Amino acid sequence: MSSIELTPSQKNILQELVNLHRQSESAVKGEDIAEKVDRNPGTIRNQMQSLKALQLVEGVPGPKGGYKPTANAYDALNVQNMDQAANVPLSHNGEPVEGANVEEIDLTSVHHPEECRAEVKLQGTITGFHEGDTVTVGPTPLSKLRIVGTVEGKDDTNNILILTIDDMIAPVEEPAK
Repeated sequence: MSSIELTPSQKNILQELVNLHRQSESAVKGEDIAEKVDRNPGTIRNQMQSLKALQLVEGVPGPKGGYKPTANAYDALNVQNMDQAANVPLSHNGEPVEGANVEEIDLTSVHHPEECRAEVKLQGTITGFHEGDTVTVGPTPLSKLRIVGTVEGKDDTNNILILTIDDMIAPVEEPAK
């Protein structure tokens, strides 16, 4: 994989696109990027054409349209795209959450099973989660653990959901034959 040489300006624009896309999880408008990098939207549009040609950006048509970074954009910036991390699924009130990626599960107070809590750190936003919602985390890649819990609180700054654990399911290992 050859590394793509970007101009400082392209790198800057691409980095802003990645940051804004992470926050909004939707297509990013050229105007928003222009504002962040202090350029006019026309300049951004021209740069986007060259970034598209390099396959670092895809255009999204329509009123909600704009630009999205491709997987190559993360490589070009050497940003770890967490989609490839452990990809631990999460569901919210029974619905799988697209793009919510569990970064860390911290089981607190395991010594008191009657008040077992989990802190679940997510990539992406947690604004849609509310107290009392049911959240299922897992199965995790290695232990295949699944945690079912109720949102008790959340830490928006750090993207952490605090769950009261209702059920923990770990598959039984088959004895080796």
